[in-house]
Amino acid sequence: MAEVVLESQITCPHCSHAAVEVMPTTACQFFYECTACGQVLSPKAGDCCVYCSYGTVPCPPIQDEKPCCGGVASSAA
Repeated sequence: MAEVVLESQITCPHCSHAAVEVMPTTACQFFYECTACGQVLSPKAGDCCVYCSYGTVPCPPIQDEKPCCGGVASSAA
């Protein structure tokens, strides 16, 4: 099994600003405030967290093919 990647570059769909962030391993991150424009991002329909929607790497549970936050594991990545 591959090692879980904890850093993901999250890109704001409003202003295209990108920032590398460390993903939490003990909880889903439902909201993310863009450090450039201040827009608060939330997951797209069907995604469990902002990293799965706007990041370059899906969240740790999805990478491990496990349910994220009580949901069903998706086929992301």
